[in-house]
Amino acid sequence: MAPSLGIIADDFTGAVMVAAMLETEGISCPVIFDPTALAGAEAAPILMVAARSRTVAVKEAMAEVAQIADRLTAAGCARLAYKACASFDSTEAGNIGPAADLLAGRAGRRPVLMSAGFPRFGATVHQGYLFYRGRLVSESIKRLDPLTPMSDPDLVRFLGRQTPHPVGLISHAQLLQGVDAARAALGQATAAGMGHVLCDASDDTDVEVTAELALQSGLPVAASDPLIVALARRLARGRAAVPISARMPDGPVAILAGSTGPVVMEQLARLAGRHPVLTLDLLDARGETAAVAAALEWAAAQDGPFAVSTAAEAADLARTQAALGAIGAARRAEAMLAAVAKGLRDRGRRRFVVAGGETSGAVVAGLGLARARALPEGALGLGGCLTAGADPLALFLKPGKLGAADILLRAAAGACFEPQKGNLE
Repeated sequence: MAPSLGIIADDFTGAVMVAAMLETEGISCPVIFDPTALAGAEAAPILMVAARSRTVAVKEAMAEVAQIADRLTAAGCARLAYKACASFDSTEAGNIGPAADLLAGRAGRRPVLMSAGFPRFGATVHQGYLFYRGRLVSESIKRLDPLTPMSDPDLVRFLGRQTPHPVGLISHAQLLQGVDAARAALGQATAAGMGHVLCDASDDTDVEVTAELALQSGLPVAASDPLIVALARRLARGRAAVPISARMPDGPVAILAGSTGPVVMEQLARLAGRHPVLTLDLLDARGETAAVAAALEWAAAQDGPFAVSTAAEAADLARTQAALGAIGAARRAEAMLAAVAKGLRDRGRRRFVVAGGETSGAVVAGLGLARARALPEGALGLGGCLTAGADPLALFLKPGKLGAADILLRAAAGACFEPQKGNLE
């Protein structure tokens, strides 16, 4: 049977998290890091392709999304969906609206159903307003993101700046009345010429009603994790799971942290109380190559778990951004950590923990990984994955702003590679 759904994720951590949620429920969902590596995965009910479209320019992002869409369609996927992060991290010139427009053009149907939020992790949408951990996103730590600072909590207004097509809303009050009421609201929005319709996600019930609406309508979807999972679950009904049979590699954990901000800084501080942490200077006068070589020499002297980080306090971040620009600083951090990861792999490391969505994409690319299977949810939650072959790698890809203060400390002990249930043999 052909895949029921092909998902294009806007970063690597989100791709693995959604796939892990599906694997936990017994639904096979290979994660494709290189779109040319789709061959052989077509028997799975759901296919996930990880893109790096969140923070690049619109033209570049849409070229990547279009290429992936072409390959998923060629692989037989009956439907496509675009997965953005729970807080719809973006800018007014961002890529969620254009990606939704691209899917609508391919499907030949509008409106696109959109849904942000992730109630389980404290991200909700009510009356079209995005909240993060009980605060308007514009008053939360998301406002401080160096690449996608979220300054406008009104997603209808915010998304309306990314697309020429009007954006409508199906509210919590309408979703609370069930699928029939939601279908009527969708019909009204369609009649009014809405090109996109945002559905509230005040709680999990909103998400389930929206998923049923998406299933019945067959409309394109551009959404965060919960709606993508709920729709995939419906589309994969009756499909047999394929066990994850690859061998879990041994050895100490190497942690690479490229995210920045108070969450990851606290996590690194906890880790540093027990294990060595090396912080790279993005403006190192020796240059990138020499700094990476020095980091690898330092790592070679470590017997157990350790971390290499480019995370910086506010003053240091401002200094590097002043010299390199926000995007330039981020790209240099990613390049250096990717080079460190490759060097560590070449020297025998087989278990990696990566903090930060963009960093995860860079590290996976630096390691040359084409495909993996997400591990079912484990002791540290979602984010584990395992490559196939005779010499597999295990990775735990963690969003920078998620996780308890001790998550890196526990990850260093290997807790992230101990899945509890799902398709694992």
